Amino acid sequence: MDRPSAVAALRAAVAGFAAECLPGATSWCVALSGGPDSLALTAAAAAALPTTALIVDHGLQAGSDEVAETARRQAHDLGCVDAQVLRVQVGAGGGPEAAARAARYAALDVARSEAPVLLAHTLDDQAETVLLGLGRGSGARSIAGMRVSDPPWYRPLLGVRRRATHEACAELGFVSWDDPHNHDPRFTRVRLRTEVLPLLEDVLGGGVAEALGRTAAALREDTDALDGLATLSLEDVDETVAVTALAELPTAVRRRVIRGWLLRGGAANLTDKQIRAVDALVIAWHGQGGVAVGSDLRQQRLFAARRDGRLVMYTQPV
Repeated sequence: MDRPSAVAALRAAVAGFAAECLPGATSWCVALSGGPDSLALTAAAAAALPTTALIVDHGLQAGSDEVAETARRQAHDLGCVDAQVLRVQVGAGGGPEAAARAARYAALDVARSEAPVLLAHTLDDQAETVLLGLGRGSGARSIAGMRVSDPPWYRPLLGVRRRATHEACAELGFVSWDDPHNHDPRFTRVRLRTEVLPLLEDVLGGGVAEALGRTAAALREDTDALDGLATLSLEDVDETVAVTALAELPTAVRRRVIRGWLLRGGAANLTDKQIRAVDALVIAWHGQGGVAVGSDLRQQRLFAARRDGRLVMYTQPV
């Protein structure tokens, strides 16, 4: 039997995803950058359901408005019922990549009008994400990578290799935008893509991206199970937490309860180091003071501390 075309294979993947993850959807949006991944996804999505393309212009590169307009025209050519260019102002918080991501997701969330949004992350993106998490020692949650379904965000191509989207664009006759940032070695992800993953594929004899994808899926199942247990325990937690109750929990569950309690109390951007330091207030108590944790507070710092056998949170001026 002849191998199906790249376009046909992507359409089948998106249709299968829709049946499994969004069975009641009557329309959806696609985040379209103009690159090959999002163009191929837009083509497959528009063949399945009425599709609105949302094109974010970050304004960070010369000619970004022209790139956005080209993507808008291509979206209509691919059969989208609507295509909108969203122009955003990118801040500086957390570095350029994080700031652009925050601005992009905020704009998409407003423009989607309660509809699900399809994102064009591929298996190659997942492999890079797993390696980033592994290299940073961020724990199982990070190594578990991106979720296929994370409402309102959905990733129907997370099991598809990047080369398939390039092949689909070639079949369709579309010239995709080649983002210069995707070749800039100043970005860690670019070096993973162009240096580390090819080397791993060579050394290990291929199949590395697929193996990393399977690893992420297995870790995500374990993480979800542990998160569920932690959520049940967190239901009995007030503004303060009894240390004796926490100490009885298995380590993996206890640290998740601590993380949930911190987030509920106003913490943000928590690191593994901060969670472990708060955990030490429970299991390695020797009179140490409060632990500073991340938050979005201005002019103040958020702390967790142990007082009278309970964990408490408090703030101090910067």
